[in-house]
Amino acid sequence: MAAAARAAGPLNAPHIPVLLRPLLAAVAPVRGLWIDGTLGAGGYARALLEAGADHVIGIDRDPLALEMAQGWAAEWGDRLTLVQAIFSEMDKHASQADGVVLDLGVSSMQLDRAERGFSFQKDGPLDMRMSQEGPSAADLVNEASEAELADILFLYGEERASRRIARAIVRAREQAPITTTARLAEIVSACLPRPKPGQSHPATRSFQALRIAVNDEFAELVSGLEAAARVLRPGGRLAVVSFHSIEDRIVKRFLQVTSDKGGGGSRHGPATPLTDPQFTLDQRKALAADDDELAENPRARSARLRLATRTNAAAAAVDRRALGVPQPKGGS
Repeated sequence: MAAAARAAGPLNAPHIPVLLRPLLAAVAPVRGLWIDGTLGAGGYARALLEAGADHVIGIDRDPLALEMAQGWAAEWGDRLTLVQAIFSEMDKHASQADGVVLDLGVSSMQLDRAERGFSFQKDGPLDMRMSQEGPSAADLVNEASEAELADILFLYGEERASRRIARAIVRAREQAPITTTARLAEIVSACLPRPKPGQSHPATRSFQALRIAVNDEFAELVSGLEAAARVLRPGGRLAVVSFHSIEDRIVKRFLQVTSDKGGGGSRHGPATPLTDPQFTLDQRKALAADDDELAENPRARSARLRLATRTNAAAAAVDRRALGVPQPKGGS
């Protein structure tokens, strides 16, 4: 999750850039043009500038991120460019980059604002739109069919009680539209056992699934990875931090398919013909937070960092079926 901390002391700030130290160590020396495709509160962008990047383009679809950045961006002068856009369009804002970093999922500043409707812990309007445009979570919850809701909850949130929850949502909205995070959390929680100490809130998976659906996050992720392949120069570095198991699986499979490790297929996707590899893998396994970071930031527990280096092969689109991207079918 993107952070508000200055790079000089990111691990002492309220919002902490996850896996920042291993990321910077892996891509050192940092130089040239970098794209932070998920600017958030600017933790990674500022860290890259502190580490020696000549220029950073910070991209975020959320206008709030750009608004908040005005408080600190000026200190970097013309070394920092801010762009409101989706990261799948990053190659429209640079012709060639030395590095791309993506920190996936919802940011701390979005969760902390009740009016954005991302968190079940803060009562607010059921919104969840990162761009603050288009259909909201309330629209989805009140208009989608029971089958569509069940598909979304199961495929995007890996919620085993998806059908039960979808049925309860439909029953509840027949009484009155579901317009707040508190009401939705109450409906979901009533469908599930009371959590044991240390377990996550019962609504966690459902809120996660709805947020992913509202923002079309998995499709955007694949398109963003393809855009990174287009914009990175040969030798350029790609770093992706994910918190969601499905996101990490998509990133892992994308890098396998586009590297010399691709082609084998799995239960998540069919075998694919091996073309000229667009990336080489920096390591086979994702990097996770060490004990020191977990002590400083428990939210890093589920974070995974994957790194790859761009080859000189031409960029090419990837067959979505090969990546095992969930495809809700639903139906009325």
